[in-house]
Amino acid sequence: MTVESDAFTELEPAVRGRVVRPADPDYDEARRVWNGMIDKRPRLVVQAADEGDVAPTIELARRHGLALAIRGGGHNVAGSGTVDDGIVLDLHALNAVEVDPATRVVRIAAGATLGDIDRATEPFGLAVPIGVVSGTGIAGLTLGGGVGWLTRAHGLTIDNLVAAEVILATGERVRASETEHPDLFWGLRGGGGNFGVVTSLTLRAYPLGPSVFAGSLIYRLARWRDALRAYAEWTATLPDELTTLVTFMVPPADWEIGDAPLMFMGYAWAGVDHADGRRLVDAMTALCPPDIALTEPTPWLTFQSGFDSAMPKGVRAWWRNAWFAGLTDEVIETLVEHCGAQSWVGTAADLHHMGGAFGRVDEDATAFPSRAAAYWLNIYGFWSDPDDDRDRTAWVKGLSDATRPLAMPGQYVNFLGRDEDPSRAQALAVYGERKLERLVAVKRRYDPENVFRINHNIRPDGWG
Repeated sequence: MTVESDAFTELEPAVRGRVVRPADPDYDEARRVWNGMIDKRPRLVVQAADEGDVAPTIELARRHGLALAIRGGGHNVAGSGTVDDGIVLDLHALNAVEVDPATRVVRIAAGATLGDIDRATEPFGLAVPIGVVSGTGIAGLTLGGGVGWLTRAHGLTIDNLVAAEVILATGERVRASETEHPDLFWGLRGGGGNFGVVTSLTLRAYPLGPSVFAGSLIYRLARWRDALRAYAEWTATLPDELTTLVTFMVPPADWEIGDAPLMFMGYAWAGVDHADGRRLVDAMTALCPPDIALTEPTPWLTFQSGFDSAMPKGVRAWWRNAWFAGLTDEVIETLVEHCGAQSWVGTAADLHHMGGAFGRVDEDATAFPSRAAAYWLNIYGFWSDPDDDRDRTAWVKGLSDATRPLAMPGQYVNFLGRDEDPSRAQALAVYGERKLERLVAVKRRYDPENVFRINHNIRPDGWG
């Protein structure tokens, strides 16, 4: 029996979904992932119809020693949802979202996107703390952490995870929660897709909207230094209900606000009274009046999808990230110098203000690397022309290298690009010694053969 023929034929009657092979006319579409820089050719793509298709696909990969990539809703920058010469298990059809408004919990299948979740929760006046681009898949976002517009109010997505349904390498289905497989539950919250195939997540939701006080204060380059110093002063005393995110970028042409680099000081108020949020934003405008102000209430769905047009499927993407204890003059100068020198649509940087509920979670409660950072910097590209790869990645690397001496230990795995080395040194840089050792122990228990290795991998042998 050869892998290329009989084994794949054997799989087809064992799954309800479709098995796509290289000879099929839609193979190129089936293998395509969100990051256009990733171009891999799997031996087959299993488009699961339900979670019953997961275990047979895992078994096939194990029996033939083939690498197995798990793809959820999409938007993974590192390209972990595909693999050369292996098997892709595509869960995008598993996208059901079930909302219980009485208990404010939401059960979400692993292929759902953030847009799917927002559309399901908005009619109930609820929102789940998730990310900021609606095309992002919930499973990958959650397993890495999940930062967004409700992070200061309610924590990361993992901080709101009640339970996860997981299919292990053996095909066994388990439920992970605080009381069921608590070691696995700990590892899932920050350890990525290292331990099994997560088929559904149960998350807490909170009252919000449908109209929220959210918007942006926009500054031209000449005002950036003053605005960032004012921002550091302003954010020092903000209540949890206000999450802010500063973006440095040249806006896309369809935004119709010019072609020079701008600084967008975005904010979202999670409190009940919009007037309270407005008073806080007015305090920032008093410290440093913006060149343009967008300060009117807006539908949550509109705000959550506002950046989607910059990152469609097929965009070329290469990311780095860094964490800071504070917004010092050195950090400000570095951001102004590098972000102000950028003159094209196709790269940007986001400065996330952290703290609040995120910062109060005990360091040992989850596998997430650290709660100590006051600000995160995500540096990213979203261009379309392969001829721009060299210049755009060089800019991302240049800003990353310039901020490294100013940064704290730790990194966010969801912002690590595809070129990152899955070595012990890289894992240590993310998690630190103590958490890495604990993650290795969880990996050794639940995936001793390292079946789930197409990710920012935690090796069960500890690289020994």
